Amino acid sequence: MPSYSETQNLTFTPRQMFDLVLDVEQYPDFLPWCVALRVRKRGETEMFADMAVGFKMLRERYSSHITWNDMDDGGHHMHIQDAGGPFKYLETDWTFHPHGDGCTVDFRIDFEFSSMLLEKVMGKVFTQAAHKMMQAFVSRAKDIY
Repeated sequence: MPSYSETQNLTFTPRQMFDLVLDVEQYPDFLPWCVALRVRKRGETEMFADMAVGFKMLRERYSSHITWNDMDDGGHHMHIQDAGGPFKYLETDWTFHPHGDGCTVDFRIDFEFSSMLLEKVMGKVFTQAAHKMMQAFVSRAKDIY
């Protein structure tokens, strides 16, 4: 099963980065390939959202279940799990730890497409897309903070 992980030390607080990643309604404004997003249900520590992604001529929709919690070290954790769409398996974790005047962001994504066709078309570029996604969040943080 393909996976990707990345860790970065940033000058933003754990709360700022957590809030930025949790603000899913803004994703179409800055996240590559995200063409639409709708939150279906939001609670105190979870939400369900539908995202439409587009890459070249491909268009796919998938649903996700997002949960989050505060950590004892003053950090935050977010877990995103596939709840319907083109994936056989998709799990993403974001962890935001205090680090000096900023934070350490740990990003991890594990996935497997349900379709062999999608795997052939998207599988090879998905890890590049995950890195580009992380960079989009860093750029967004620089823009708004």
